[in-house]
Amino acid sequence: MKTLLTLFLVLIMSISFQAQDFAVLSQKEQSEVIDQWLGERLETVLPEVMDRAGIDMWLVISREYNEDPIIKTLLPSTWLAARRRTMLLMYKPKSSDKVETIAVARYNVGEHFKKAWDPEQQPDQWKRLVELIKERNPNKIGINTSDDFGHADGLNHTEYKLLLENLPKSYHKKLTSAEDLAVGWLETRTASELATYKHIQSIAHDIIQEGLSEQVITPGVTKTTDVVWWYRDRIKDLGLETWFHPTVDIQRASNESKEHLRTFDNNPDPEVIMPGDVLHMDFGITYLRLNTDTQELAYVLKPDEKEVPQYLVDALAVGNRLQDILTSNFKTGRTGNEILKQARTQMKAEDIKGTIYTHPMGYHGHAAGPTIGMWDNQGDVPGSGNYSLYPNTVYAIELNAEVFLEEWQKPFRVMLEEGAHYEGEQVIYLNGRQKEFLTIPRQESYLKN
Repeated sequence: MKTLLTLFLVLIMSISFQAQDFAVLSQKEQSEVIDQWLGERLETVLPEVMDRAGIDMWLVISREYNEDPIIKTLLPSTWLAARRRTMLLMYKPKSSDKVETIAVARYNVGEHFKKAWDPEQQPDQWKRLVELIKERNPNKIGINTSDDFGHADGLNHTEYKLLLENLPKSYHKKLTSAEDLAVGWLETRTASELATYKHIQSIAHDIIQEGLSEQVITPGVTKTTDVVWWYRDRIKDLGLETWFHPTVDIQRASNESKEHLRTFDNNPDPEVIMPGDVLHMDFGITYLRLNTDTQELAYVLKPDEKEVPQYLVDALAVGNRLQDILTSNFKTGRTGNEILKQARTQMKAEDIKGTIYTHPMGYHGHAAGPTIGMWDNQGDVPGSGNYSLYPNTVYAIELNAEVFLEEWQKPFRVMLEEGAHYEGEQVIYLNGRQKEFLTIPRQESYLKN
């Protein structure tokens, strides 16, 4: 009888999950959207960031299975990797507001990069690239080398060596790091992408709510790792991907629980979830080449409780206040280090103890753009911390506020992370943010603007 009851509950749970409409596009529909966005970006984003960086020619060169992070954002949706050696050349003449996009290849690279190499006429691919460069005679040739951003450092040693060997020495002085151009290309979102990012974040929130609920968690039985693997399976079932393995951990009143002393990479062995526990999860999905990164909190109600204890409600409000302090310091032109310094000065003035480690999101979960603190470094971050804030960019507003709970006689970490869009004047959360604890069992909606 017990086995039959378990099977029945699993079946009901499965039906309930399937009934929720996440509006995830089919693979064909996703392909069409990705290719449409790529065309829009090449027409609008690329000319702007090339002008901003002062580079009129950009070379992106990769070999199959050793792809430059940039080339993956330029390939059509049906190309899952570079083919053989893939060379893309982008050139913006001073007299034009459009960018010429060329594939030094035997075939077109999608709809937007037209082939410009006939091996019958010129057997050597490198020599054909040099011919195309000479014909256009650019002032600056951007290549993907960077000290500060791995995303912009994708030209490998062999390709760089071959480029120098084939390019006339008179052109060597025109070669320059495309770091600012590459980061600008990666971080800038179009209106179409931003409109859809809200939907992507809403999908992430819906999956989070399912996992941190009585549909998945039975207090006294379910372990933290059970929830983690539920997330992995759920993401896959929906036709989505994750860019990192989720985590679920516990904070509780027990004096034996020392979670406030742990570092982020030092979670204990799987723990059984119990009434009175605060659950914290970290989770991200990839959809339409864009990524989310979200951390939220849930409280497991005790049998005699109908709501979250007031001291935890008050602690969450401190975390929300720290979010407000941070986002109020987002100003166009400020570097990540300057934003961090201003925010930390303000939080100290308000007697808030916490840590800020906010990062850009987009084509990558930990994306290119200004780094605003790190969990293990609350001072200046060399390199990426000196990069300036630009409009139409997206961030994971990631931080924690540490609040001492008299009721627990120890500190409690309010760990939060939400996707948000900086539109040039203010930060707007993509799909609201957590202002109330999720409860297990669920009581009411928790997302607020």
